[in-house]
Amino acid sequence: MVMRSLTLGIAAALLAACTVGPDFVRPTTQVPAQFARAPVTDIAASAPAQSATDSAPVAESAFWQGFGDPQLTALVEAALSANHDLRIALANYDRANALLRGAKFDYLPTLTASGEASDARASADQQPGVARADRDGKSYRAGIDATWELDLFGRIRRGVEASRAETAASAADLQAAQVAIVGDVARSYVELRGLQERLRVAESNVANQRETLRLVDARYDAGRDSEFDTSRARAQVETTAARIPALQAQVAVTMHRLAVLTGRMPDALIAELTPQKPLPVLPARIDPGTPGDLLRHRPDVAAAEQRLHASTARIGVATADLFPRFTLGGLIGSQAIDSGALFERDSETRLVALGIDWSFLDIGRVRARIAASDADAAGELARYQQTVLQAMEDAENTLVRFDRARDEDAHLESAAIDSARAAQLARVRFEAGATGLLEVLDAERTQLQAQDAFADGRTRSASSAVALYKALAGGWPQTLPLREAVGRR
Repeated sequence: MVMRSLTLGIAAALLAACTVGPDFVRPTTQVPAQFARAPVTDIAASAPAQSATDSAPVAESAFWQGFGDPQLTALVEAALSANHDLRIALANYDRANALLRGAKFDYLPTLTASGEASDARASADQQPGVARADRDGKSYRAGIDATWELDLFGRIRRGVEASRAETAASAADLQAAQVAIVGDVARSYVELRGLQERLRVAESNVANQRETLRLVDARYDAGRDSEFDTSRARAQVETTAARIPALQAQVAVTMHRLAVLTGRMPDALIAELTPQKPLPVLPARIDPGTPGDLLRHRPDVAAAEQRLHASTARIGVATADLFPRFTLGGLIGSQAIDSGALFERDSETRLVALGIDWSFLDIGRVRARIAASDADAAGELARYQQTVLQAMEDAENTLVRFDRARDEDAHLESAAIDSARAAQLARVRFEAGATGLLEVLDAERTQLQAQDAFADGRTRSASSAVALYKALAGGWPQTLPLREAVGRR
């Protein structure tokens, strides 16, 4: 009868249970219908924002494949499977998942099994007049204890809710790490090919200028030019040649960076990357989607939202301390003075208890914890809003840089072509005696500057495309890296 009444009382209490604290509501963010810089990038008119369930990615599933460079694709895939920063992020995600599983166990009773066997003897002073043999005593005990917190006010539910949100934030952090690593690989690869092109330009110009120096030396030997002319021509050759060591060092440093990004020793890719290749082909068009798409795709925004969710749930955890905490305890066991009688019927023991813990005199500390949780939530809300603004700023900046880089390339290409033609004509005129050495040297110097600027500009254009993909969070891997691939490394 007692057990039946207790069970009915608990069931009624659970049915009447409530969850204290505020429920999380996703913050409403007012964003424009389209990006301010979208029209200048030859982008189709943006469609209205879709819902989170039917939104389409703003770029291909693997954007780097659009550059048409198998070597870049191989490096990206190697980084996704072996980069150590990704392994750290994956471990953090696994940890958050484990903590979530642990938090869910709070819904269930905690069971412990115990056993004890004792052989005791009381002293003559403790039992005066009792024979020594009668002062000996043996005892055997075995039992199973159970304790269960009745989550009447949602303390456990809010704790699990907070853990679930933290796990989602950790998953978003892992995706953000993927975005960063893939972006670094693509940018470093583009910079490597650009540096190699600039190195080729410098070496080609050194060869041309040495040919000019050979011609000046021949004219000097024939008495047609002065030593002043040969010194000027030699000085220009040495000045141009001085560019080469610095460019070679930058090439080596970039190769080392790519190797480390793919989880290998710095010298692992030198042989593979030393052969020069052209810069990856830029995509003709990149669709940025809408600002609403951006906020759904950016993992840093998702992580900030989930951390706001977790801090909101923790307000409920703190608020639950204002109410009493009910705990149901139970014991089923057996106790006997003889091991053979331990599990006999008359050795049975049991206990059912309902505990109440209510620190109502400690309301001041509880309200202080609630206030601290409120402040944490306010801070996370501000952090979320700041993350949204930074994401919008990042997208707008990269859109305008990508657009302007394409225009810059067109001018630099024309300058490089014209300067090469001018340098060729200056040498022809110099050999014919129609112009002086100064014009030739000036034309060659202009040619070097124009060709180097064009190679550098094309590198920046390709880098701006990578930065745009990164800012839009489109075309990035939206799944967790394979543990099998990580483990093989």
